[in-house]
Amino acid sequence: MRVPLSWLREYVDLPAGETGRDVAAKLVDAGLEVETVEQLGAGLKGPLVVGQVLTIEELEGFRKPIRFCTVDVGAANGTGEPQEIVCGARNFSVGDKVVVVLPGAVLPGDFAIASRKTYGRTSHGMICSGDELGMGDDGTHGIIVLPPEHEVGTDAIELLQLVDEVLDIDITPDRGYCMSMRGVAREAATAYGLPLRDPALLDVPAPNSYGYLVKIDDPAGCDRFTARTVTGLDPEARSPIWLTRRLQKAGMRPISLAVDVTNYVMLELGQPLHAYDRSRLDGAIGVRRAEQGEKFTTLDGVKRTLDAEDLVITDNSGPIGLAGVMGGANTEIADSVTDPETGTVTGTTDVVVEAAHFDSVSISRTARRLKLSSEASKRFERGVDPQAAAAAAQRTVDLLVLLAGGTAEAGVTELTAPGAPRSIAMRADHPDRVAGMDYGRETVVRRLQEVGCDVYGQDELVVTVPSWRPDLAEPNDLAEEVIRLEGYGNLPSTLPQVPSGRGLTARQQLHRRAGRALAGSGYVEALSYPFLGEAVLDQLQLPADDAARRVVKLVNPISDEEPALRTTLLPGLLGALRRNDSRGSHDLALFETGSVFLAGDRPGVAVRLPVDRRPTDEEIATLNAALPAQPRHAAVVLAGAREQAGWWGKGRPADWADAVQAARALAVEAGAELVVRQGQYGPWHPGRCAELAVVLNGVETVIGHAGELHPRVVKAMGLPARTSAMELDLDRLAAAGGEALQAPRISSFPVATQDVALIVDASVPASEVESALREGAGELLESLRLFDVFTGEQVGGGKKSLAYALRFRATDRTLTAEESTAARDAAVALAGERTGAVLRGA
Repeated sequence: MRVPLSWLREYVDLPAGETGRDVAAKLVDAGLEVETVEQLGAGLKGPLVVGQVLTIEELEGFRKPIRFCTVDVGAANGTGEPQEIVCGARNFSVGDKVVVVLPGAVLPGDFAIASRKTYGRTSHGMICSGDELGMGDDGTHGIIVLPPEHEVGTDAIELLQLVDEVLDIDITPDRGYCMSMRGVAREAATAYGLPLRDPALLDVPAPNSYGYLVKIDDPAGCDRFTARTVTGLDPEARSPIWLTRRLQKAGMRPISLAVDVTNYVMLELGQPLHAYDRSRLDGAIGVRRAEQGEKFTTLDGVKRTLDAEDLVITDNSGPIGLAGVMGGANTEIADSVTDPETGTVTGTTDVVVEAAHFDSVSISRTARRLKLSSEASKRFERGVDPQAAAAAAQRTVDLLVLLAGGTAEAGVTELTAPGAPRSIAMRADHPDRVAGMDYGRETVVRRLQEVGCDVYGQDELVVTVPSWRPDLAEPNDLAEEVIRLEGYGNLPSTLPQVPSGRGLTARQQLHRRAGRALAGSGYVEALSYPFLGEAVLDQLQLPADDAARRVVKLVNPISDEEPALRTTLLPGLLGALRRNDSRGSHDLALFETGSVFLAGDRPGVAVRLPVDRRPTDEEIATLNAALPAQPRHAAVVLAGAREQAGWWGKGRPADWADAVQAARALAVEAGAELVVRQGQYGPWHPGRCAELAVVLNGVETVIGHAGELHPRVVKAMGLPARTSAMELDLDRLAAAGGEALQAPRISSFPVATQDVALIVDASVPASEVESALREGAGELLESLRLFDVFTGEQVGGGKKSLAYALRFRATDRTLTAEESTAARDAAVALAGERTGAVLRGA
């Protein structure tokens, strides 16, 4: 809503020194969103005057029409002589009054005017168009032609109201009453503590039986309809300058007098109106629902197919208007036409003015279905004051009579559906409890009365809501009015007190630690949408009977290409990796923690809950039973270099071991013992895939996989070569680790290191050898590390040598060589028993 400050002052006596920014600050404090304050005429400097065209000489020999004009500007040029001006516009004639800018003036945009030679003549100034003066579109795209009554030499800056400030306010859906000068003026008056001159307070004649006949077949869709008739309009009458300028400042284009008047009253009072050419109406006006598939041509010349829910205005010929949205082409106000032979001017002389109140939901649905948003529909969608219809119709009639010489017929039609004002019961201290501060009953009552409410009662208030505030429906709405008018900035800043013993759950703490651990390892978090298309599961080479293929599908997905909830984090992460790689970032390490959605063996179907009542406990239980399991997973993907090359060394590429190490880092955060062994699953390379397992309730459970992706998966998804990935179930990992992390016990006694090299069959996984060594070494073993793998003739064909460093330490003494050796021998013995390992060189 664009609000010219000069127009606002007509309803509120704002302080003389208040600027647009001052008023905007007050309105923002009152809860309105003022986006900008536009300075109209900034930098404009005269002389800019009214002139009369005396002569026009057509200049020949140029690629476009050029005219050399003499213009009478009175004494404005200091000599009284006609001003010589070169102009290329064609929409004015000899005798017309125009706007002339003289040398020495400055137009908007810092455009200085001076005498200059052009097209072989010297032009002393310009004949101005609306665009050159920053006035906006007037529909002509040409020179401003003024009415003949304005005197030559008159200051055009004041005449055209070129200097002003315009507040551009973003009206939220609950503040529809502010889509009018009346509504904004009410807010300004309240903010400044000044009285409001309400433009809707007019003497309106009572309805009678001899007005234009109206029939309403759908009172629920149209609960109020006012019709007034004005006859004898002068078809040559034009909108005065003050009216067109206010429309332009408010962002609307002047069209014709009758249309301009209805638009002006809509901006002033917030009530959309429509004027019908009475000569084109066929019988009584009606309001009904459209027939399914009914055709109708709107004012914009588009033939539209209507729905049975659309509300239409009709006469005997059929639809003549789309209620609350746009009028019809068959009854629009006719432009005046002058007969070239007789000079007779014809056009609309009799109009029927409609001011009605329509159901906001119906208008909103129609406007959205037809993609036909209009100034009227925007207001009806947000709520229009039903009590303003009669005043708006009267204001329109008065302006038409005043400006077009018409006569208001005595007939007044006003049909209204029965209704009563809405009342809300509220405790007087309710705003105090909502805001957390003491306003007191007197302040509450005063503020509610300022917004138009009638308030009765002492401790228990009964508040009657004004007709222009449909958004006030419950006590909290009334409390908001009190709080915003008292000032949001006056609310105390009070931090909530956290009860002791509460905070993040153990699950939440683990999720945070997991993210920090991966970020600390050089991974970057990437958040992806929780949706996928089932085709990506084929690209991941998941088996046909894999549980991840049992997806939960959405009834109304955001994208038809991704209609299911994800069962794995990999598609989103790999997509992010692919996009970054395609944009030149080749060394990538990404991670994500998030929920996946597992349908299970028998996925349920969610029931539709009712919206007209609270669902029953059984309905809620049925809905919950249909929800899928939603465990939280953690996943990483890697490609390119893991360590950059430089003066410090050659660096190294990311590989499967980095993915496994990310899983180990998460296990450390969870305090769980992670079992890593060779595996084979879906997208991973069968020879470079690690199976990740933990012990839950005494049973070893697989919780994820890590390693290098299969080349076919890499090719199908367009990934960099040798891309690696890891994904595991973070919730199961947390369950295996217990609730609290155990801090390691640090011994002050020296460590005893023993190295062993074991020869095993090449098919024996190193993890099995490591597990046996760890178990056989017993409690004295502090750490175990594989530091070398060797194959060759020295160890024999089909064999490999695994070299481990074992660190032994006791918490209460220094170990003897015999004790550490005995622990080492026990470890080797158990490894030999389980895996067939033998000491190298033995």
